[in-house]
Amino acid sequence: MKARGWSRFYLLFSAAGLFPIALSYGVAPAGVLPAVLDVAVEGTDLTHIFRAVMGLYLAMIVLWILGAFRPELTRAAVISEVAFMFGLAFGRVLSILTDGVPSLLLVAYTALEIVMGVWGILILQKLPEFSSRER
Repeated sequence: MKARGWSRFYLLFSAAGLFPIALSYGVAPAGVLPAVLDVAVEGTDLTHIFRAVMGLYLAMIVLWILGAFRPELTRAAVISEVAFMFGLAFGRVLSILTDGVPSLLLVAYTALEIVMGVWGILILQKLPEFSSRER
């Protein structure tokens, strides 16, 4: 598979994987999150924060889908995903070091975010610097 094919797969794979997670944060956080994590969602402010996180995740998903199908956005979409994944992983590793080890699900998320960040860097190394329209 060529770099363009790998980048499309990477972006769509991530978008598909992140979509249910985004919805779990925002559609019904008080019902969903306590069922899968050791967290109680109480009050309007916390619900508001989780719905904002859902919006952020959905916005990233839109960019990744656009990047999968529009060559002029592919590189930016992959860069944004690398930053997104490593940003999440950094926060989680910091929390593990300062707060202790969380649930197995969150440890798995940490590992997946690191893997996805590294995979994105490998894809970036294969993508051309500029899209065909910029040349």
